[in-house]
Amino acid sequence: MKKILITLLSFLCCFPIVPTAAGDEFSPEMSLLAINVRKADALLLRCGESAYLIDTGTKKEADTLLGVLRNEGITRLTGVILTHTHADHVGGLKALVSSGIEIENIYASGYYVLKKEGGKHPAEKALKKTDYSITWLTGGDTLPLDGGKLTVLGPLEKNEETENNNSLVLLAEGGGGSILLTGDMEFPEESSLIHAGVIPQVDVIKIGNHGEGDATSAQLIATALPKLAVISTNSEDEPDTPDPRVVRLLAQQEIQILYTQDAAQGILVTLKNGTIETEIK
Repeated sequence: MKKILITLLSFLCCFPIVPTAAGDEFSPEMSLLAINVRKADALLLRCGESAYLIDTGTKKEADTLLGVLRNEGITRLTGVILTHTHADHVGGLKALVSSGIEIENIYASGYYVLKKEGGKHPAEKALKKTDYSITWLTGGDTLPLDGGKLTVLGPLEKNEETENNNSLVLLAEGGGGSILLTGDMEFPEESSLIHAGVIPQVDVIKIGNHGEGDATSAQLIATALPKLAVISTNSEDEPDTPDPRVVRLLAQQEIQILYTQDAAQGILVTLKNGTIETEIK
């Protein structure tokens, strides 16, 4: 395992972690494990007693996902959050709900477009023979996060043209810092959220749409000013990811980049008492 500790006294001395709250109600630690499910998303967010899985990867990588969750000691999830309908984000849901892991809530974007008119959201299909129901989310909603705060920033409106731009975009605050989770949002949704004034300065960003060139604008990075970027992708599955423009943009801003494809299990980012600690697991 390779471990990197970024402290306020060294790399971050010019980029202090943005305070997110004062008081004892915020946990001293929050972590994000970006699981290596190849060119797909599966993010385990933990803070206090809360544990959320944001997206479930593909059906093909479901065994990998479940293996990592078990290795992490996950027997209960506060919630599963599905950012949008694409198979590389929702494909592992059916296996997950059959795995024996207790799931308290399942959430999905309230705005979505389907290829077949009148069709069902893939999460509804996956949950058809279960007792689970879906809570639909849009911008402005909040979710319970023990010792922290979890806010839905977008989407603010339905995009009829591109399902990626209906992605749930989340802000997780805890451990003395913040993480922006972008789903697959592309330039139009980025612009919508920036113009609405809801994108804050953050410490960590999960790069949108697997690092493809139709996402991660210079304006988004200039607004969020992250110190660390995580890209969930696999260049064998999707050779044009990460896009050279995206990598160049982040490098020019001296933002450290970590890739899930470089890890056996995933990239662990921990915000704790004024530090960002990363581990390639």
